[in-house]
Amino acid sequence: MVYRHAVILAALLLICATAVAAPDAQRQAQLEHLLTQDCGACHGLHLTGGLGPELTRAALAGKSRDSLIATVTQGRPGTAMPGWAPLLSPGDIRWLVDLLLQGYPAP
Repeated sequence: MVYRHAVILAALLLICATAVAAPDAQRQAQLEHLLTQDCGACHGLHLTGGLGPELTRAALAGKSRDSLIATVTQGRPGTAMPGWAPLLSPGDIRWLVDLLLQGYPAP
């Protein structure tokens, strides 16, 4: 019985890991373009703010990765921030959030 549970758990972990795998290099380039053009339309050309708040590393410091992923995924009702879930996969969204948390674009 314990073996069966271990196999099921291993299978679920594999499925989850596959579902959120990092995008390939071509998709990463597309996502960077989206970040600059689409997100930059509201958050500023260098993501230093505009209609939307700045998305610099300093501005995002202290914000949880999960809350940022939720914001990108679901948007912010009552604001101009749309939810991107219809257009981006969970892996795409996680990759974009991680890119921002790492300090994209570099100063």
